[in-house]
Amino acid sequence: MTFAPKFFALVIGAGPAGLMAAEEMAKAGVKVVICEAMPTIGRKFLMAGKSGLNVTKHEPLDAFLSHYDAKPLRPMLSAFGPAEVQDWCRALGQEVFTGSSGRVFPVAMKASPLLRAWAERLAGQGVEFRSRWRWMGFEGGGFRFETPTGLQVLTPSVTVLALGGASWQRLGSDAAWVPWLAERGVRIALWKPANIGFRVDWSPKMPPLFGQPVKGATLIVGSRRERGEFVISHRGLEGGGIYGVSRELREGAALALDLLPDLSAEEIATRLARMKPGETAANRLRKLGLDKAQIALVMEFARHTPFDHLKHLTIPLQGPRPLDEAISVAGGVDWASVTETLELCALPRVFVCGEMLDWEAPTGGYLLTACWATGRWAGRSAIRLMQGL
Repeated sequence: MTFAPKFFALVIGAGPAGLMAAEEMAKAGVKVVICEAMPTIGRKFLMAGKSGLNVTKHEPLDAFLSHYDAKPLRPMLSAFGPAEVQDWCRALGQEVFTGSSGRVFPVAMKASPLLRAWAERLAGQGVEFRSRWRWMGFEGGGFRFETPTGLQVLTPSVTVLALGGASWQRLGSDAAWVPWLAERGVRIALWKPANIGFRVDWSPKMPPLFGQPVKGATLIVGSRRERGEFVISHRGLEGGGIYGVSRELREGAALALDLLPDLSAEEIATRLARMKPGETAANRLRKLGLDKAQIALVMEFARHTPFDHLKHLTIPLQGPRPLDEAISVAGGVDWASVTETLELCALPRVFVCGEMLDWEAPTGGYLLTACWATGRWAGRSAIRLMQGL
């Protein structure tokens, strides 16, 4: 379908969700304008791919969907899930591979080649980019922007908001939009940090261990046991293993470690009994297979009875790190405030997608896939709406 020149779609936010919404509408022949507050597009996307861009997770769809806490995401992820993400990357000339953990990466590993190819394709589809255009709220029936040339007001046929959450403000996700939507009757769920590190009050003996990874341990959170790697830092504990259980920890669950998950308590006792008497505790722990970082944790929190806690070493946490340090967030636009098409109930012709919505998922490709899936869903919904205008 070819849309009349009077129709144009506005996308606010040039992250993965916004770019995907723009692409869907541009493919349908809609004139699309993307306004981005930052000087360049995809700032958080590029940062996420700095150590290797994990685009999705290769696993059965039911298992993939089980990692999300919001049921409304299911049809969107079923329509654009792990297989579709990989095909989409290949269509941009970015071959992908699956690692031993099931995580999927571009062969180039970095985000920049994919983003560059995507931006070129969007430009070829007629999408117009306007950088340093910061949305400042509503003005009448339009959207007011602070731009390099002064205040501007745009009145589009449809709008897709892809403004991100409330973490990593320096990259553009500052949640400044919350009061403007709330004033128009959009319900906003309380922000909470997700995929976040946790504070630990270390003793003066721990600084030499800062930056050291802890490998091979099983994290125990309530009845849940998850094997994962994490890092000892000056701020506490962080890294993938901690992020995977951060929701439960954020809600008050205690953290314990099984430092020898492949050995039973009986096997540990037998090995200790075979050791020479008089050896230091640290040397015995080393002979059991613990590395320097693991031994430090045992001596930090169970110095007087180190061998009694190898299967269940309690780590006293002091709460999550600040919201702005979170990789992602829970909270945002409440699902009751949007239709099944992601259109805001209180603001007809305005759609939302990406981290603005109230959902939570772990790292490992789940975050990016959902941003792309919701952006695609919002873009296609906007097309259907314009077809009826």
